Amino acid sequence: MEKKLAEYKCNTNEAIQLKLVRFPEDLEDDNTTFNPEYSHQVFGDDEIAFGYKGLKILLYYIAGNLSTLFRIEYTSKVNEKFDCVEADDVESKIREIIPPGFCTNTDDFVSLLEKEVNFKPFGMLLHTYSVHNEEAGEDITYQIYKADMTCPGFREYHERLQTFLMWFIETASFIDVDDERWNYFLVFEKYNKDGATLFATVGYMTVYNYYVYPDKTRPRVSQMLILPPFQGEGHGAQLLETVHRYYMSSPTVLDITAEDPSENYVKLRDFVLVKLCQDLLCFSPGKLMQGFSQEMVTEAQQKLKINKQHTRRVYEILRLRATDMGDAEQSRSYRLDIKRRLIGPYKKKQRELAKMRRCLRPEELTNQLNQIDLNMQHEQLEESFQQLVSDYRRVLERIAQA
Repeated sequence: MEKKLAEYKCNTNEAIQLKLVRFPEDLEDDNTTFNPEYSHQVFGDDEIAFGYKGLKILLYYIAGNLSTLFRIEYTSKVNEKFDCVEADDVESKIREIIPPGFCTNTDDFVSLLEKEVNFKPFGMLLHTYSVHNEEAGEDITYQIYKADMTCPGFREYHERLQTFLMWFIETASFIDVDDERWNYFLVFEKYNKDGATLFATVGYMTVYNYYVYPDKTRPRVSQMLILPPFQGEGHGAQLLETVHRYYMSSPTVLDITAEDPSENYVKLRDFVLVKLCQDLLCFSPGKLMQGFSQEMVTEAQQKLKINKQHTRRVYEILRLRATDMGDAEQSRSYRLDIKRRLIGPYKKKQRELAKMRRCLRPEELTNQLNQIDLNMQHEQLEESFQQLVSDYRRVLERIAQA
């Protein structure tokens, strides 16, 4: 019985099929389909839907305004074969995250697709750039806009857009759009259809403006997503740099931060901040070789709204570029400079150990000492250094190609 029921378990990351539809023929083209990275926030940690064979959860979006087609298909359902066994209510779970007003049949969806020519981006145009598409053999134009909830139709559009977060950000949550301190930045692709210019949604970022006493704000990046069909084309860097430049021009902004940044976001930020900082006089090769300075902190903060922690990281990356690692003295100097920063947490442990010696009984002290192996600390320090250098080299390679 248990073995038979196991056949009715479906991996929801495979069952969910997403599309960004521009043309009616996209509906039948498997090449336009993509799947989630995550579905645990909707279907639980196992990312399993029980009760179906051949389950397909179709979530198709019109490329620009994101009007949605939602349909469930399957080859068989468990209650058709077994009495008293209920299948998961997949439809209700999806309805919890997608806003009402979606289509359930293809004809209605295609009718909406014909009206897509009327869709225009929301808000204020901040930046236009182009990316060469090898497959099409031409440059494709993209635009970045800043929008807010006062833009007609934007609230409903954002409700549809934010559903993608559940599938591509591991700990995603929806924001309170009634809070006016949120800013929204959107990336669109311009494309042609039957002689008309249309716009396709590429990705977006939300930024919250925190108050800093007495008269400043600290914008904090909250959510950032480039949709999978557009990933790996440089749109994330374009978006982050555009947002940074937008806030740089404001005298009330202190610096720009990010909420719980992912590893990929940190790498992206490294690239953008190094690109912005590399032409500042305080980061000239001669000054880099003299070490991290208050001049760097002040200039990066005042001109580019970069905080001290991020400025230090920019300094380390640019100093690596200025350092001849084949020169024993320069290499040693760089290694010691980085390790002095990395060793901070280990020194804190040693200070805690000194306190323990004064107040713990011998058996308690032995237990704590077993957890603080100095040789292990040195190994970890060297590993951290090598990993940093590897990450920094990748940033510099990307800078060289930009």
